Amino acid sequence: MSEAGATLSGMTTRTVPRTGRIAQIVTTAELLTAGWRRDEIRAGSRRGDLQTVRHGVYADGPHARKLLSLKGGDELLAIGAAAALTGAGRGAAVSHQSAAYLHQIDLVGRRDLTVHLTRPPDTDRHAPEGIRLHCAELPAEHVTSTMGLSVTTAARTTVDLARTVPFRAGVVAADSALHRRLATKAELQSVLTFCARWQGAAGVAEVIAFADDRSESPLESIARVVFRDSGLPPPQLQALVGPDDDVARVDFLWDEYRTVVEVDGALKYADPLRARAQLERDSWLRSLGYEVVHFTWEEITTMPELVAIKIRAAFRRGALLAAAHRATG
Repeated sequence: MSEAGATLSGMTTRTVPRTGRIAQIVTTAELLTAGWRRDEIRAGSRRGDLQTVRHGVYADGPHARKLLSLKGGDELLAIGAAAALTGAGRGAAVSHQSAAYLHQIDLVGRRDLTVHLTRPPDTDRHAPEGIRLHCAELPAEHVTSTMGLSVTTAARTTVDLARTVPFRAGVVAADSALHRRLATKAELQSVLTFCARWQGAAGVAEVIAFADDRSESPLESIARVVFRDSGLPPPQLQALVGPDDDVARVDFLWDEYRTVVEVDGALKYADPLRARAQLERDSWLRSLGYEVVHFTWEEITTMPELVAIKIRAAFRRGALLAAAHRATG
């Protein structure tokens, strides 16, 4: 038997401390306090009883491996490890993009495993690699708990994001928080009042005013920003179109221009049955006298000028149809 094997066979398996964190994440210091020796920590990691998450931070092996088999499990472990390593006992909370991930608030942009934490201003500002530390006041009402972690509330998270990301990304987050009933506009405004003098706060009021709980996806939120920036009048959201006994719910409606706009993800066209149903629905809407225009994520995010041109063209056609209908009616 090898020396390592002999060492392992001669050791008593210890129980991973129940920390209450996701996957029972625990630091080296906490293991030592619980009676583990350093050689036992190394052996436990080799055996798989402990899963190394980052330097100085471990998780219960079976729990961690199960979590890593799930989509997004690596991000949850990274957040838990960073919070344990940096925030334990120091008044810190998971915040910004990381808190949004835990609350399931929609974000835009590439997935980033950087963990965001917020600490009170008078604490140590040093952060290990992979952790972005924000220093700001954290009143008790701005902090909640999930999966054993201290996390900024959905309202505080949304305001923090709106302070630090571009307007459209802030709208995506705010729409998502409102639509999922994670926060109300009154709660967002209350947080903003507390943070009113902080950097970036000036633009948050505009995000809150523009946010709408009827937006059901990041694409719909970004489309609304594109419409606004293009000088288009505000549309009705999730409007019902058609006679009382047969109605369709559409993404956006400008009734005065008899124009419907639908924003589509790629999955809609990847499914032939869904694509055919959409064509039939469009034909029915047009039979009612509506112009119907579709836009994809790529068009809305990379060609907003073209989107506005097509909508205005639909407005002109719809206005002519409405005028003709009134003349013959």
